[in-house]
Amino acid sequence: MPKIVVIIPAYNEEASISYVIKDIPSIVDEIIVVSNNSTDNTEDNAKSAGATVLVEHQKGYGHACLKGMEYVASFDYTELPDIVVFLDGDYSDYPEELTKIVQPIIEDNIDFVVGARVKELREPGSMTGPQIFGNWLATFLMRLFFKSTFTDLGPFRAIKYQKLLDLKMEDKTYGWTVEMQLKVLKQKLSYKEIPVHYKNRIGVSKVSGTVKGAIFAGVKILTWIFKYSFK
Repeated sequence: MPKIVVIIPAYNEEASISYVIKDIPSIVDEIIVVSNNSTDNTEDNAKSAGATVLVEHQKGYGHACLKGMEYVASFDYTELPDIVVFLDGDYSDYPEELTKIVQPIIEDNIDFVVGARVKELREPGSMTGPQIFGNWLATFLMRLFFKSTFTDLGPFRAIKYQKLLDLKMEDKTYGWTVEMQLKVLKQKLSYKEIPVHYKNRIGVSKVSGTVKGAIFAGVKILTWIFKYSFK
């Protein structure tokens, strides 16, 4: 089996993080929770559940993901992973579906896989109106400019570790997911979407749950798309 690590950015997810960790399949070699300035018991609960816990004081989803990548890069060469999986800490995804997320990479040598939150597998109310519209607009523009087949910017995703390094990820906040997908397209990596189930998260979303968060996320996503459209 390939070596797999999971990176989970988390901000005040004390009520959900243990469930997320518990449901991750045993094929994973290490679970890394990056606490993004959490002020509750997220860190203690994650440690108790068996995860490696890092702390990133600079707020931002991308900051947390980059912190996790920095930690992985410190591994001995022989211990570096083959696959990195990104997963949210709010329990809206089904962590047990990780096996089908990594399957195309293991069996078909695909470089990058996104878990697509298709309507028929989504719990009612699990995605807000702005989220649904934002996903539609972003993926429509990606089809228009890059002939992409992406239908979602889902946070549950897997990528070959070396390909992840080659992307040279840089976004520190809301644009992390779309930056990754745009760079996958630009570098002509092979990719696939896998339909995944999606449920109402535990707690309130820090992005889609606020008007400010939704606006900033939308602006960041569109900025990345137009930046790459004219490169």
